[in-house]
Amino acid sequence: MKFNNILIDDSTSTAIVTINRPSKLNALNSETIQELHEAFKALEEKKSVQVIILTGSGEKAFVAGADISEFADYSEKKGGKLSAKGHAILFDFVENLSKPIIAAVNGFALGGGLELAMACHFRVASHNARMGLPEVSLGVIPGYGGTQRLPQLIGKGRALELIMTAGMVDVERALDYGLVNHVVSQEELIEFCKKMASKISNNSPVAISYAIKAVNAGFKNSNGYDEEIKAFGACFGTEDFKEGTSAFLEKRKASFPGK
Repeated sequence: MKFNNILIDDSTSTAIVTINRPSKLNALNSETIQELHEAFKALEEKKSVQVIILTGSGEKAFVAGADISEFADYSEKKGGKLSAKGHAILFDFVENLSKPIIAAVNGFALGGGLELAMACHFRVASHNARMGLPEVSLGVIPGYGGTQRLPQLIGKGRALELIMTAGMVDVERALDYGLVNHVVSQEELIEFCKKMASKISNNSPVAISYAIKAVNAGFKNSNGYDEEIKAFGACFGTEDFKEGTSAFLEKRKASFPGK
């Protein structure tokens, strides 16, 4: 896979996707959003890949926001289409991917950058990370899921404060709020995420995909408990379940076939 704005290392079971626009602080333009969609779709279909780490190039930014120059003159209709397309091909797509995506947040994660990190299944931040949704300072609101995912993660009151003040939070507050799971040094960030990915990879990829689906259902207009029951039952028909239970009873380490 060759792209203009992202780099991919999928040589191991943990793939690393790096947004590579350092001169623009890795800002998301339409081309980058499309490339990320294509990359995640290909990695989801690649059997050898079990976990994906998403990060930004350089030391300053994960993603410093959307590329405002692309849409500054948009009409209402074009603005709505921009948001809808972004949801469909990237932000919702990432959230619902069957393989776990860990956001390795290095530096600024602002606007669309924070929205992308929040769409990932969980987040690890470096000490220099700063996060926020500054859209109202531009006369617009977060349009890539920020008004929905931020309250889910940190609560309505805190989310509204962060959105309405257009402010940033440092990693200590982000950790306290539950916006990130872990904070490490910038030098340790990728290796820490790799270790987390390795722990995930020890488990059934089929069960993990069902767990993602069930958890997501609880935050949508569907009944999460019903989805859990359905997914739980479906696990019993998988080869991973047979291998996992056999390994437990035989007191050995499971070798999941991913089926």
